[in-house]
Amino acid sequence: MSTATGKLCIQLINPNTSLGMTEVMAATARQVAAPGTEIWAVCPEEGAPSIEGHFDEAIAAIGVLQQVKAGRAAGVDGHIIACFGDPGLLAARELAQAPVIGIAEAAMHMATLLATRFSIVTTLPRTLTIARHLLHQYGFERHCAALHAIDLPVLALDDGSGLAQQKVREQCIAAKKSDGSGAIVLGCGGMADLAQELTLELGIPVIDGVSAAVKMVESLAALRLSTSKHGDLDYPIEKPLSGRFAGLNLGGGNV
Repeated sequence: MSTATGKLCIQLINPNTSLGMTEVMAATARQVAAPGTEIWAVCPEEGAPSIEGHFDEAIAAIGVLQQVKAGRAAGVDGHIIACFGDPGLLAARELAQAPVIGIAEAAMHMATLLATRFSIVTTLPRTLTIARHLLHQYGFERHCAALHAIDLPVLALDDGSGLAQQKVREQCIAAKKSDGSGAIVLGCGGMADLAQELTLELGIPVIDGVSAAVKMVESLAALRLSTSKHGDLDYPIEKPLSGRFAGLNLGGGNV
């Protein structure tokens, strides 16, 4: 979309079905996007209302791929997977022409540019293992001082009570005090709107992956760089997919 107008269109994909959470993340993305960058926020029509485990991530990955295909057909300049588990990230990179950025990887990268050590504050304790797996996969284990959970479900961030937001604040304060970290990564897309206020209160960078991913897509677009199609991230091998997956494969890179 950028070639004719000089403007960018970034597809923000919320892998869960929560419209409220999609709107929160879209608002945060638009606040940090450069003038003229369009944020196209979408979520799947079917799937889980929140993503809180391996099972949820497996379901969500299919919705992510369907949205990436739609975004590719529309000619977007980049895709953001706005769930801290980065569900379907590598598969999405195979499918896409434009860069695909997961918010966990983006936030971790950004944290290492700002501090030698960072802490992660996420939702349920069971998701800590997923975060640890990502730290290992992305090569950031030695940079992460500790992980903390607020012990509330993802949708508590969208229930209007403010309890989850207060728990996030408390865990961020505790992380700064106990971990000696120079930065904190918020481990859920639904926390995106809390980062700026917490940064001011704590006096250290508090990073939400949605904002970090927006700026990374913009940077890659400015550098005219996209996902390599040499090797494992080449377009999916063309084969006859059946049932609900028919037509998802773009074999050979053809829309």
